[in-house]
Amino acid sequence: MRGTPDPGQLDRQFFALSDTTRRTILEHLSNGPASVTELTEPLGIAMPSVVKHLTVLEDGGLVQSEKAGRVRTYRMTPSAYAAIEQWVAMRRKRLDAKFDRLDRYLSGGKMKEPPR
Repeated sequence: MRGTPDPGQLDRQFFALSDTTRRTILEHLSNGPASVTELTEPLGIAMPSVVKHLTVLEDGGLVQSEKAGRVRTYRMTPSAYAAIEQWVAMRRKRLDAKFDRLDRYLSGGKMKEPPR
């Protein structure tokens, strides 16, 4: 893991993931690229609403689009999840260290200070 993820980018990604409709879109895109029309049909909402959700996902870097003629196709950006994974891993590492310290303390191991 390199450096710390950009807080602004993480904010945009977590915001994008905070909505059920956007997560549903990502679930659909995990099966492969899809046009706006293909994404709109199963959602049962108006196309302009889907476009707004896609804009939030694209601003978060979670999806990317390309336009061929009148058709805009979206696909997931797998590398975008690296920052989220790194952020979670950093917190998991800290939490695991605290549990390891607590385990040593409870099992009678010597520690300089009790866990916080």
